[in-house]
Amino acid sequence: MGVHSRTERDEIEADTREFTRRRFLGYVVAASTLTVAAQLGEEIVAPAEAAAAVPSLPGPAEIYDLNDMLTHATLPTSNLITLRIDAEGTASFALPRAEVGQGITTSSAMLIAEELGLPLEKVRVTLADARPELLFNQLTGGSNTTISTYTPIRVAAAIARGRLLKAAALELGEVVGSLTAKAGVITSAAGKSLTYGELAEKAASVATTKVSVALKEPSEFTVIGVGHGRVDALEAVTGRKKFAMDLQVPDALPTMVCRAPTINGTVRSVANLDAVRAMPGITDVVRISTGVAVRGRTFGQCIDAVRALKVTWGPGSAEDATDATVLQKLRKAELPLAVPPLKPATKAVDARFTFHFASNGALETNCAVADVRKDSAEIWASLKSPIVAQEEIALHLGLPPSAVKVHVTEGGGSFGRKLFHDAAREAAEISKAMGKPVKLMWHRTDDFRQGRTHPMATSRVRATYALGEVLTYEQRHTSVATDFGHGLGEIITSQAAQLPVGDLTFAETIFALTQQSPYHFGVTTQLLNETDKSFNTGSMRNIYSPNVRCAQELVVDELAKRIGKDPYAFRRRLLKEERARAVLDKVAEVGKWGRAMPSGTAQGIAIHPEYHAFVALLAEIDCRPETTGREIPDAYTGPRVTKVVCAVDVGLAVNPSGLEAQMMGGIADGIAITLSSGLHLRNGHFLEGSWDHYFYTRQWNTPPELEIIVMPPTTGKPGGAGELAVAGAMAAVACAYGRATGTMPTTFPVNHGEPLGFEPLPTVPPIPASPTDGLSRAY
Repeated sequence: MGVHSRTERDEIEADTREFTRRRFLGYVVAASTLTVAAQLGEEIVAPAEAAAAVPSLPGPAEIYDLNDMLTHATLPTSNLITLRIDAEGTASFALPRAEVGQGITTSSAMLIAEELGLPLEKVRVTLADARPELLFNQLTGGSNTTISTYTPIRVAAAIARGRLLKAAALELGEVVGSLTAKAGVITSAAGKSLTYGELAEKAASVATTKVSVALKEPSEFTVIGVGHGRVDALEAVTGRKKFAMDLQVPDALPTMVCRAPTINGTVRSVANLDAVRAMPGITDVVRISTGVAVRGRTFGQCIDAVRALKVTWGPGSAEDATDATVLQKLRKAELPLAVPPLKPATKAVDARFTFHFASNGALETNCAVADVRKDSAEIWASLKSPIVAQEEIALHLGLPPSAVKVHVTEGGGSFGRKLFHDAAREAAEISKAMGKPVKLMWHRTDDFRQGRTHPMATSRVRATYALGEVLTYEQRHTSVATDFGHGLGEIITSQAAQLPVGDLTFAETIFALTQQSPYHFGVTTQLLNETDKSFNTGSMRNIYSPNVRCAQELVVDELAKRIGKDPYAFRRRLLKEERARAVLDKVAEVGKWGRAMPSGTAQGIAIHPEYHAFVALLAEIDCRPETTGREIPDAYTGPRVTKVVCAVDVGLAVNPSGLEAQMMGGIADGIAITLSSGLHLRNGHFLEGSWDHYFYTRQWNTPPELEIIVMPPTTGKPGGAGELAVAGAMAAVACAYGRATGTMPTTFPVNHGEPLGFEPLPTVPPIPASPTDGLSRAY
């Protein structure tokens, strides 16, 4: 059985903030599946009044943000989402998104279980193959999955429940109102019962008909809003969870690529192709657009072959570039500030922040399986924009999109990395050249040196103030060009984002729809300019927010200092939203803001709003020499964040346990990019080649005290969650670092280049003659 559904706007009450029961229309389709569509309305609420002498007008992202746009783009095709009830009494749902560790298969299963009245363990959520007919409705990004699918999934489940009740009423000779549905069983007042499995076929329809359904009120929820462990937890901890490299595709053998030592370098010649082809276990060696591919019986044999290749390389896209030359380009591209300080009437905080390249490599390296035949192709990979992958791979292979089947596998991390289908496209190219199926895996060094990075950027800020009030706030963010080639999930916006002018226009639009100031700072402007398209970049954890918001929160601390106000009290007075004020108050209370601390240690506090959600963090840091000088074999230590308190308000948390886990991961990321994780660019290549050199937050640098507070529901629907904590944590840790050292940090990570208050960066090994030397350490 199936349904198409849409909101009955006539029945939506004028005040959308009230939790009132609403009716939804749908269609029962002639099939054993449910297909749904729902129109989601977004309310625009004026900022709460604050005690600021110079209030600020709401910015674009406060009225209509990227998440709103992504949600509305899904509406026309939401009727194509399917839910099926099987004869075993289980519900099967193919989620048109990518599960990369964020827990959306669990939250989606919870939505179904809630409205269908089915135990969570009887809901099976898989990942849908690429479906071009979904258009914008198969993009995973912008913390949008739960927001955009919240109503459609619930409508599908509710209509299925209604159909099952009607089928049971006919079978039992009872009226629907006398039946109860619980745990997959429908029971009559007389005690007779039928399972969902027994009713699944009887509830199916031979014709498409329109139906109406009411969703549960939040007060009726027993699954939504209750913390649940991940539905795939057992498979994950027992090693049974399947990722791309675990798939056993017939004849798909391990494949790797020898890549240039500089970014996007090309092959000029290969001196020993035949000799490498004759190496043990090697079946094929071919030149491709990105290097030289080798296919062998094992990955170890592939590594040996890659090391043995004697390749003459052409120049790359960033030949001879260094951190200094890129910074020089960024400075030249900075847009001018408009408001000069009018001394002596006003004063100003002027600051410029530099954010170095950061790796977008996930725990699972870039990988894909491809089987390209003469008239067809089949791809297996973790893809957050699978429609774009399917259409672009078809274009490169000279095949119609319908001849290219793309299977979305679960991924081991992403943070924006898997918005790009680099590995899938490369695997398809190799498979076509070899005429054989391949199981392509990038090694760790590939990901660090040729993979996606968060672009280097500067943020120029000027805030003017007088008589204890902030009068103007200007921010000019300048970034190495961010690649938005994945578009909004389909090939038209993908291609538009890659046009000579379209790329900057796309970036400026994304910036305007994501960046906002939570404070009443008078006349506020935040503008973006981008330059230098030489690098492989991507939307890593919040796109622009970690850098933009970190810079602003540091300036807020400096303003409070100069005006003579407590940083917490100063923020609290100037915040626009009560929800923001509530999370700020919570961390200040629980974290005991203002407590006495030893010299060299300090607290930092920060707020971050995004996608109709708010997070506040209080961080404590230890920058004393005995801490920064800790010695751990083969490790980098530096300052240690000793405590973090995080309060998060996402409106309605579908799975509070999953939200807590996302906050923990985001906090670890925020600590890393603030203190220690950065790439060093020298002569057209990045020096870091593995986690040995790229200092992500390790156990000895994680906070011993960590508390996540999920605020009670403040709205009747979920807001964005996955990207909140990174920006908030970066800002809070940076503010704590500045207060502990007495100097506002302006370079990130703070250990990049000249050290600030701790031992210099350990020597990074130079790039080897062969870019794959030392691969054992990369693994």
